[in-house]
Amino acid sequence: MATDPVVLDWLLDSDPALRWQVERDLVGAAPEVWKATRARVATEGFGAALLAEQDDDGQWAGGAFFPAGFFGSAESEQPGQPWVATTWALKDLRDWGVEPSVLGDTADRLAANSRWEYEDLPYWGGEVDVCINSFTLASGAWLGVDVTALADWFVEHRLEDGGWNCEAEEGDSTRSSFHSTLNAVRGLLVYERITGDLRTVDARHGGEEYLLSRRLLYRATTGERVGAFVSHFVSPSRYRYSALAALDHFRDVALHEGIAPDERLSDAIGLVRSARRPDGTWLQGARLPGRTWFDIDVPEGAPSPWLTLSGARILSWWDGRPNS
Repeated sequence: MATDPVVLDWLLDSDPALRWQVERDLVGAAPEVWKATRARVATEGFGAALLAEQDDDGQWAGGAFFPAGFFGSAESEQPGQPWVATTWALKDLRDWGVEPSVLGDTADRLAANSRWEYEDLPYWGGEVDVCINSFTLASGAWLGVDVTALADWFVEHRLEDGGWNCEAEEGDSTRSSFHSTLNAVRGLLVYERITGDLRTVDARHGGEEYLLSRRLLYRATTGERVGAFVSHFVSPSRYRYSALAALDHFRDVALHEGIAPDERLSDAIGLVRSARRPDGTWLQGARLPGRTWFDIDVPEGAPSPWLTLSGARILSWWDGRPNS
C-alpha cells in the first residue's frame, strides 16, 4: 500500500523523532538521509526537551517508575499514573532513536542513585513486574549495561501457556496476559538486536506464538475478542496492548529475522485497515490519563501522525508480502 503523497508531506512536516522513521519506513530514503534526521532528535524538539528534564543524579522526576513523592500525594488519587519518571523517559528516548552515547554516564548514575519503588531494589536488576522489567531490559541493553541476568529472568518466569503476566508474581494469575506478553517480547527483541545474545530467542518465540495462536485478538477458550483494548489505538501507547502495537512488533520481528508475515495476523490487519480514514490517516483514541512532560501527539479524535506512521508502515509491509 503506497502512502498518499499528501499524507507523506504531512508526516514529514513533524518532529525529527517521527520524521526519520517516515523517511526510513515510508519514503524509502537513503540511510544517510534518515540517519541525519535521527541525529537531530537529541538536539531538537521532543528529544532535546526530554533530555533537558534529566536530574543531576541521572533520573527523571526523582524516581524510577513513579516521580518522587508520588505515593500518598493528591496526584496518586487521580486516574492513571504520571509518565514522567526515569523508566518512561528512557523508553521514549530509545523509541525516538536517540543515540545512547548522548546520555553519557546515565547508566552509571542510575546504578548509583536509582532504586525501584518495589522493595528498594537496584535499578538495573529490575523488579517483579514483567512490563517494568521489559522496559528495563531494553533500556539497559541500549545503554550498554550488562542485563543478562534480567534476560534470564524472562526465560525463568514464562508461564506454561507460553506468555507472561504481570500479576503472576503476586500469585493472582497463572494465565498469560496480552499486555504483559507483548511488552515482554518487545523488550526481548530489543535485547537480542543490540547484544546479539540469543539466550532468549526460544522464550520470545514462545510468547509470540501465544499471541499468534490467538490471532492477536481472540480468547483461546471462547474465540471471542479479548476486549475493546485491541481496537483502542492511542499514541503514546505506553504499555497498553492493541492490534496496532502488536502488528508493529511482528513487522519488526519479520524484518529482523528475514521471515514472511504470518498469515495468522490477517484478522488484526483487517482491524487496522478498517480504522484507516478515507484520507489515509488514523485517528487518536482516548489518551491514557496521567501527567506528562509535554504532549507529543494530538488530542482524541484528531488525525494522529504517530498512529498514521504505524498503520501505514504495517499495511505497506503486509501488502508487499509475496503473493499478496
